[in-house]
Amino acid sequence: MIDFEFEPPVAGQLKMYHAVAKQMMRPISREYDEREHEKPWQFYEAMWAAGQTLGPGTEPAKSSDAAKAATGTAKLRNLYTCLSTEELCWGDAGLFLSIPNPGLGGAAVAAAGTPEQKERFLKRFREGKPKWGAMAITEPGCGSDSAAVTTTATRDGDHWVINGTKIFCTAGQMSAEQSEGFVVVWATVDRSAGRAGIKPFVVEHHTPGMTVARVEHKLGIRASDTAMLIFDNCRVPADCLLGSAEVKPTGGFKDVMATFDATRPIVAAMAIGVGRAALDFVRDFLRDHQVPIRYGLSPRRLTAVERDFMEMEVQLKAARLLTWRAAWMLDVGLRNSLEASMAKAKAGKAVTLITQKAVEILGPLGYSRKLLVEKWMRDAKINDIFEGTQQINLMIIARRIFDYSSKELN
Repeated sequence: MIDFEFEPPVAGQLKMYHAVAKQMMRPISREYDEREHEKPWQFYEAMWAAGQTLGPGTEPAKSSDAAKAATGTAKLRNLYTCLSTEELCWGDAGLFLSIPNPGLGGAAVAAAGTPEQKERFLKRFREGKPKWGAMAITEPGCGSDSAAVTTTATRDGDHWVINGTKIFCTAGQMSAEQSEGFVVVWATVDRSAGRAGIKPFVVEHHTPGMTVARVEHKLGIRASDTAMLIFDNCRVPADCLLGSAEVKPTGGFKDVMATFDATRPIVAAMAIGVGRAALDFVRDFLRDHQVPIRYGLSPRRLTAVERDFMEMEVQLKAARLLTWRAAWMLDVGLRNSLEASMAKAKAGKAVTLITQKAVEILGPLGYSRKLLVEKWMRDAKINDIFEGTQQINLMIIARRIFDYSSKELN
């Protein structure tokens, strides 16, 4: 028998996160969806005071930790991050993304940085102090094909000079403009080397040459900022290049993928939190209106609403189990590229189905702005897009299963 019951300390922590989601996030959820680009500073301060700044625990475990897992002594940092992410996104996904945390930038540092760089750039997060982190990889002419980046980094003495434009950077504005923030920029140091020439650079807040050119107006997750960043002869110290500057056939883009292997389960957990919010609301709504959900009966004896609701539950639980597996594998040092993409693809599709069905079941009430259900449907869709679109993740899954290279299956 497989037991998914949480240990008392973990269960207690999740209750605390749920209380934050219910008491601090839900009450201001609609307000900061309507007031896009305004910052909930009181909320940030409350989170800082409570020591609740949350960022992805993305530093991979050593492979030797796999043996420890068998005895239950491995640190399941990524798994616990997914659990807490689900709880906070049950409160509000946009507010969750706006909380000062390492974000994708921290994940890139953890995946590609040296021990000294991890200590240097992530220390403030471990101390519970406010700081934002972002990752800049997508470009106007380069979306899903991240290997085609055209932003360049040229060595000039003790510095690297970065030139290019990045778009759709989650938390890009706060990371670039707020004290102690940083952006990890992926740029090519050698175009002739292709993917191998792509390297990550940490650009700290207010670095001359880095400009926030635009903050996007979005369909959902409107409490978080999504920015366009321009790098115009942006000079960063040589030691801000994460890892080695040497161009190797197996390097470069491999670090990008290692970052995604760590963050895709967290994005999947975000989707699960939003989906659970919608599912919980529909369950309570049906109960309050004396509409029963009768388990244990043949599908042909159920009403359409019962069948739809049970399908929503099934999709959510399947996505959650895939997400937990992908996060656990990272914690114990196992390669999880396939599982991370499976979790991301499944959760993105599931949350889209669940939230749309929730609006449908509630009818005009679900479509109205009186309830948060329509907002959850808007917030849900991004989980099917960022961190690799549904189509990209399905292609990665096919490559991993059939052992095809990117040239053999694209």
